[in-house]
Amino acid sequence: MSDSAHLSGPLIPAMANVHSHAFQRDMRGAAERISARSASDDFWSWRQAMFAAVAALDPEQMHTVALATYTEMAAAGYGTVGEFHYVHHQPDGRPYEDPNAMAKALAQAALEAGLQIVLLPAAYHRGGFSDGADLAPGPGQLRFCDPDVEVFLERVDQLRAWADSQAGVQVGIAAHSVRAVPASWLAPIAQYAQAHSLVAHVHAQEQPRELAECRAEHGCTPIELLERSGFLGPRTTVVHAIHVSDADVNRLARSRTIVAACPTTEANLGDGFFPAIRYRDAGVRIAIGSDSNVRIDPFEETRELETLARRLSVSRNGLLAASGDLWGELAANGAASLGLGAAPGRELRIDMSHPSIRGIAEADLPYALATCAQPGIIATPSPAGGPHRHEH
Repeated sequence: MSDSAHLSGPLIPAMANVHSHAFQRDMRGAAERISARSASDDFWSWRQAMFAAVAALDPEQMHTVALATYTEMAAAGYGTVGEFHYVHHQPDGRPYEDPNAMAKALAQAALEAGLQIVLLPAAYHRGGFSDGADLAPGPGQLRFCDPDVEVFLERVDQLRAWADSQAGVQVGIAAHSVRAVPASWLAPIAQYAQAHSLVAHVHAQEQPRELAECRAEHGCTPIELLERSGFLGPRTTVVHAIHVSDADVNRLARSRTIVAACPTTEANLGDGFFPAIRYRDAGVRIAIGSDSNVRIDPFEETRELETLARRLSVSRNGLLAASGDLWGELAANGAASLGLGAAPGRELRIDMSHPSIRGIAEADLPYALATCAQPGIIATPSPAGGPHRHEH
């Protein structure tokens, strides 16, 4: 196809990647070795491999791996990344001279790769809860942790002040999870987000063990605890939310909380089946993320989500049938999840001659994007556009 023909193809919105851990890209392949050795490999054993991968990182190395990750994202069709960032400190837990050195390395890498970035610094304090007491963080977790919520919020203040002068960089806030953050931290983090009109993200209900531990400590599910703490709401995104009761789904729907599905990572980790049909029927907004970056392909994430919905419903009446444009809906929900307003604001030029969509009528492109398209259909890089600010 000629260059002029490429330039005349239709435009689609670039996808918002609402949940990324850039450094985990370096675990691809190597993290599968555990499965080869053990019949009991699961999320919790994978986590030990993740702690090992974190150990060698410094700001320069974080920049290197993030640049590779974000360059791959930009080429694949993502326009914005929400970086759920918890590798804050030196390996022994001491802050760097610049307490936000790691976050700034991530931001610089995203800008160099041509992506907008929403940094989501995540609070982390403990190794979990057992026998009525907080567990001390293990050696692999020390660099994630802050001594109290005030110190964490002070660092977020400093990062926000720096980002104000960085076009294409924004800052939200996150609590890593209810296992890593005591309940007493949740309300102050939620109140901080509300006071500054920031988006707030949190991992929740990815694994059954997480629910059991939360019930033992709090007598409720993580999502119920988040509701009690004032953490849920239209600017909040709960990541994963796989193992949910009907009451949990209703809490998310009532509060207009967004749920981030990460299908390729959830499959790789054996997390379970994302309840897409239940969320569709309840009116819960869904966005997507690449999470561990074992795969970096928004077309694959979209297709996996649709395929899973069809399998769950034992019919072809999945998410695409309800929306008519699943790619566009996920992109818009992703923009909302990252505080970018109603639309991502970046567009991709599509090459209709690419083998994966060749012969498809342009009117059917929205259906093809969710079922058979791949990154090769992108004819031109996503234009940078102007930086977005948070929607107040």
